[in-house]
Amino acid sequence: MKKVLLFSVVALQLLAACTTKSELRQSPKKDIALQLYSLRTDFKNDFDAAIKKAGEAGYTAVEAADYGDGKFYGKTPADFKAAVEAAGMKALSSHTTKLLSEQELRAKDFTAPLAWWDEAIEAHLAAGMKYIVAPWMDVPKTLADLQTYCDYYNAIGKKCKEKGLLFGYHNHAHEFTKIEDSVMYDYMLEHTNPKWVFFQMDVYWTVMGRQSPVEYFQKYPGRFTLLHIKDHKELGQSGMVGFDAIFKNTDAAGTKFLIVEVEQYNHAPAESIRISLDYLLNCPLVKESYTGEE
Repeated sequence: MKKVLLFSVVALQLLAACTTKSELRQSPKKDIALQLYSLRTDFKNDFDAAIKKAGEAGYTAVEAADYGDGKFYGKTPADFKAAVEAAGMKALSSHTTKLLSEQELRAKDFTAPLAWWDEAIEAHLAAGMKYIVAPWMDVPKTLADLQTYCDYYNAIGKKCKEKGLLFGYHNHAHEFTKIEDSVMYDYMLEHTNPKWVFFQMDVYWTVMGRQSPVEYFQKYPGRFTLLHIKDHKELGQSGMVGFDAIFKNTDAAGTKFLIVEVEQYNHAPAESIRISLDYLLNCPLVKESYTGEE
């Protein structure tokens, strides 16, 4: 009887220990980046505290959104890189661009903006980044103007590639409007060189543009190196975006990294980015890595 009681006590202790470990155990680690615009208010108050929040939430990489004058969030590239790595992450990519002036657009003269890009490329290399993404352009008035931008993006992409970086374009909803008889986004995909320009599809804005991300993956396979995974607020909360179908088709898309962005919130930003990451960590369709890298 004493042996039975002793066994029962030990079993209960083991069960309690397993329960405790289970409660403490986190979801499987996955290589997922955060667009730092998601914590924009926090960064205005305290950069170091904000970057730590991203690392503590479980993100493995970041995408910057505040490059200017050779610095990221007012920090030198080396200091930015060090802060990100101290938070347990890597600097993956950055949103920045140099739009053409009306005169440059008319003359098709990229001399001055490409000189700006030379400096930007060096800064991004020093920050340890792999990707630079143009986050915006207005809808051009004519297809001729759009073609000029495609030529410009090819020139930027060629410069980046020669230095070991990759250059891409990030969409919103307005790229799905027509210019003359062509859909702007389709025209860009068809008139930029895949060797020089990739696309970072924002899946939420694509849906808001009344388009199917998966149909684009199938129509233009291999062009969507990065995906912005975004919802109306926290990921998976709205039911507006068909994330399962998207995650099932990342091979066709050519995706190498998922990047979370939260623009609006139901909670404090730090909590919202954690909830969004948990959604991806708990989704069996999301891979641990899209590059095969540790």
